[in-house]
Amino acid sequence: MTCNATPLRHADAPEDLRACFAVMKQLRPHLRDESEFLERVARQAGDGYRLLAEWEDGKAIALAGYRLQENLVYGKFLYVDDLVTTEEARGRQCGTRLLDALTAVAERAGCVRLVLDTGLANALAQRFYFRQGMLSSAMRFGKPVTPQVA
Repeated sequence: MTCNATPLRHADAPEDLRACFAVMKQLRPHLRDESEFLERVARQAGDGYRLLAEWEDGKAIALAGYRLQENLVYGKFLYVDDLVTTEEARGRQCGTRLLDALTAVAERAGCVRLVLDTGLANALAQRFYFRQGMLSSAMRFGKPVTPQVA
């Protein structure tokens, strides 16, 4: 069975966002609880973050969190923050369907690129992205910093 029985739709309403928490927790286990998730999504929404979801019987089974951005490296692009399918729905093409939908969003918005990051050790995700026609083009570096509270 593939993930195409129902149309994809954004999780904009509070009840839809709450329905996405359990799925996002599979990708982001560091999220403490639903309240933290909702607060973070609300803050990120100020920067254009949205969640596109695949729904089955009223439940989210796959998610793509994304935002439109622009920088000097790419110009205007769509950045995929989060891409996750529930364990039960894996292998049903949900991720492919979400990436195809995000590609269409990017094209309509005049973006020249779709970009995402994945961990160096996440070989299964890397294989999936290569199958989707995506190529690795950079290595991201980072370090923790201690925020200063005013």
